[in-house]
Amino acid sequence: MNQNDVLKEIGQIRSLMERSSKFLSISGLSGVLIGLYALLGAFAGYYMVYGFNSQFGYRDYYVTNSFVVYKLAGIAACVLVASLLTGLWMARWKAGRAGQSIWNAASKSLLYAVGIPLLTGGLLSCILMLRGDYSMIASSLLVFYGLALCAGSTFTFKEIRWLGILEILLGLLALCFPGYRLWFWAMGFGVLHIVYGIIVHKRYE
Repeated sequence: MNQNDVLKEIGQIRSLMERSSKFLSISGLSGVLIGLYALLGAFAGYYMVYGFNSQFGYRDYYVTNSFVVYKLAGIAACVLVASLLTGLWMARWKAGRAGQSIWNAASKSLLYAVGIPLLTGGLLSCILMLRGDYSMIASSLLVFYGLALCAGSTFTFKEIRWLGILEILLGLLALCFPGYRLWFWAMGFGVLHIVYGIIVHKRYE
């Protein structure tokens, strides 16, 4: 056995070990679709609050009407459900093409890693909403979502970590510049997801 054969076998073993320890069925195209859903939700929320004749820019007006807030929460919930269904369906489709199961040790580890930060962020947002403190909800969602991605990056594509770091930075910036909160939210959940999805699709699919 020559050196090339040895290196080839080592590469195959490494690939098998990576597939067994990492969940690689996440579809890059689903990231693009999820980003588009988020942008549509952001536009819908903007026009619900500011109307169709308003121009984009810095906003020093904050929503205090609980009815409007709950309608915005409804839009966010629709985006979340559509994103989860799209991600799950496309992951199953990708795993099926590779002859793999979507529910394995790697996916369980990934779910556990991202579940705690996501659940914490969701509960915190609900508490803030019930207390009438709406100013920090968008920022909190970005930060905790970023933490969840960083935690789960060990069990999937490495690009997830960078996406998580950028989400955290956008969440912190949204706290510093609250008038641009909607812009940061649309950038984090929309634009970054689209860019991430394109990168993953080109590199791995």
